[in-house]
Amino acid sequence: ARKGLLYRIMLIWERMTFACASVSIATNESFREIAIRRGRMNPEDVFVVRSAPKIEKFEIRPADPAMRKGAGTVLGYVGVIGQQEGMDLLVAAADHLIRVMGREDVHFIIVGFGPELPAVEADVAARGLEAHFTFTGPLYGEDLLVALNSCDIGVSPDPRNAMNDISTMNKVMEYMTLEKPVVQFDLKEGRASAGEASLYAVANDPVDFAARIAALMDAPDQAARMGKAGRARVLERLSWAHSVPHLLAAYDRVFARAGR
Repeated sequence: ARKGLLYRIMLIWERMTFACASVSIATNESFREIAIRRGRMNPEDVFVVRSAPKIEKFEIRPADPAMRKGAGTVLGYVGVIGQQEGMDLLVAAADHLIRVMGREDVHFIIVGFGPELPAVEADVAARGLEAHFTFTGPLYGEDLLVALNSCDIGVSPDPRNAMNDISTMNKVMEYMTLEKPVVQFDLKEGRASAGEASLYAVANDPVDFAARIAALMDAPDQAARMGKAGRARVLERLSWAHSVPHLLAAYDRVFARAGR
C-alpha cells in the first residue's frame, strides 16, 4: 500500500512518543522490536507484557449439546466482527467446506458483535448456510465458557496484513487455554503464539482454510494432541501469570528513574 504524508506524520508522532517514554510496554516481541528499531529505545527499557488469559477463568467443561445443534464437528469463533477480522473469508471457507468438500456435518458458533455483523449474516443467508451457523452476539463469563467448551476447533480467520501479522490474537490464546486446536492463516505472531497447537492456511486463502479444517476433522487424535499442546503452552509460558513479573519490572524501572 502507498505510504503518503499521513503515514510519515504518524511515524514522527510515534518517534516523539517513544522519545518521551521512560519505558515501553509491548504486547509481543514484534512490537518490542518496533520500539527498539523505530523508536530507538534501549532494549533494557522495553518490556513484553502479553495479552493473555487468566487460567482460572477458562475452565475446561463438558460441551452443551444444545449449542452443538447435533453436528459432528463444531467450530468456534469469538471476537470482534469487523473488516479486519476476516469474517468474509471464514464464510467463504465454510461454503467451500460444506458445498464443495461435502462436509455437511459441521456447525459454526460465532460469538461477538461488530459493525460487519449484519453483512456477515447476510452473506451466510445468501449462500444458504443458515443451518450451519449460530450467531450468539456478545457472551461473557459463564455463557462464553459454555459456548467455547462446546466447540471442537477454534478458528481465527484474520487475514495477513501489516497489522495482523504482528498482532497477538486474544481468541487464539483463549482457544488454546481450553484445549481447542486452532486453524488460522499463516501470520508471524499467530505462529509465535500457537506453535504446534495450530494448523496454518495459506494467507488469505479460504479454500486452503477449509482444507485445514477438514484435515483436523479427519484426524481427531492429532486434534486432541494439538489441543493439549496448546494448553500446555499457555500454562508453561504464555498465561497472564508469566507476564506479571515483566509488568512489575517495568514499573520498577519507572520508579527507579523517577528517584534519580
